[in-house]
Amino acid sequence: MLIAASLLFYSAGSLVHLPLLLAVAAVNYLAGLLFQRQIRRKKPVLILALILNLGALVAFKYLDFFAQSVNSLFGLSVPLAGIALPIGISFFTFQGLSYTIDVYRDRTLGTRSFWELLLYVSFFPQLIAGPIVKYHDVAEQIRHRFASAEDMAAGCRRFIVGLSKKLLLADILAVAVDALYEHSALGDARLSLIAGVCYAMQIYFDFSGYSDMAIGMGRMFGFHFHENFDHPYTASTIRDFWRRWHISLSSWFREYLYIPLGGNRKGLARTCGNVMLVFFLTGLWHGANWTFVLWGLWHGFWSVLERVTPLKKLSGTAVGHFYTLVVVMLGFMLFRADSIAQAFSMIGSIFTGYGYSREATLLLREILTWKVVAAAAVGVLLCTGLQRRLSAWAKEKRPLQAAAFVSALALFALCILRLASASFNPFIYFRF
Repeated sequence: MLIAASLLFYSAGSLVHLPLLLAVAAVNYLAGLLFQRQIRRKKPVLILALILNLGALVAFKYLDFFAQSVNSLFGLSVPLAGIALPIGISFFTFQGLSYTIDVYRDRTLGTRSFWELLLYVSFFPQLIAGPIVKYHDVAEQIRHRFASAEDMAAGCRRFIVGLSKKLLLADILAVAVDALYEHSALGDARLSLIAGVCYAMQIYFDFSGYSDMAIGMGRMFGFHFHENFDHPYTASTIRDFWRRWHISLSSWFREYLYIPLGGNRKGLARTCGNVMLVFFLTGLWHGANWTFVLWGLWHGFWSVLERVTPLKKLSGTAVGHFYTLVVVMLGFMLFRADSIAQAFSMIGSIFTGYGYSREATLLLREILTWKVVAAAAVGVLLCTGLQRRLSAWAKEKRPLQAAAFVSALALFALCILRLASASFNPFIYFRF
């Protein structure tokens, strides 16, 4: 029933690409089956599986990007394929790859049931935008699981918290961010700084909100997924930030790329090269645009700098926390920009745009509505870990548990009102 629901869910958004999802599941299932039968020539099978998985990802996601880059660099006119991007392709291909690589390393981690693997690849709560789940973490839950009334209640509350992050915080902040980026040519330091701060919160609540919804919905069905965020804006180094931000993606690249490349075991120069390569691919994974690549390299640069300079000594200090927030915010300004030129213009205006114009002042008054200010204020509080501390406190006091249920219902009602009145605003990571 879960497989049928998952395939129906995916078909509702991208029916034409359903065969691709099924093909990814089939390719990785067959590769895993061959590894479990202890065939002699395992490496060619692994290479073929890698080519098929990554080939599909490149063909659907990056073909036009590479063609446009070649045309721009060499003045050519290579025709664009115009292939539509399948929803969630970056997530389900990485899940399929992780299964194949894990079974290649240890055949006992595989399954002989195609239906079990298909459910793993297609499970609808986290199919579209993660978190990226490893098969061995959920294999036993796929075969044997139990969802109690407590699991259902906790899952519902977690789902509502995620939905609230998206609708009541991220989407409200998005209105201000979109307006500010549309007027980036004004070159006003105030506008650019507010855009940077608001977008850093928007993308965090948008993506962590989806992760909360996926984790909550999974728990309703008896699945216990790992956390994907751990209050990343409390980090005091960039390396610490990536231990807290999109944890499933960070661990995927560490386990399947960074460590096989040698990790930090082959000298400082090799380690720095591995770090830069991983962050280059992390940026490229997020989207077919040079702004994403530069965003990845920006984080890679600071991660390397922390390894070779005294910056690492800032860990756990207020100065380190401030430095990390600044680096992350400037990086997300690159991430959000439509082009490199727009990104550099907005970042540059933070440091030089002090000739305040009347047009910029009027725009500032227009976008700083009470909703935006309230969403930003609540967002700052939640970024500090207030939600976790309140949840832990409420668990110890029974009356507060009842209040948590009532609060969840109130938030859900607000979300329904928001959905009824607001325009369509999809999750940011749906396009990845």
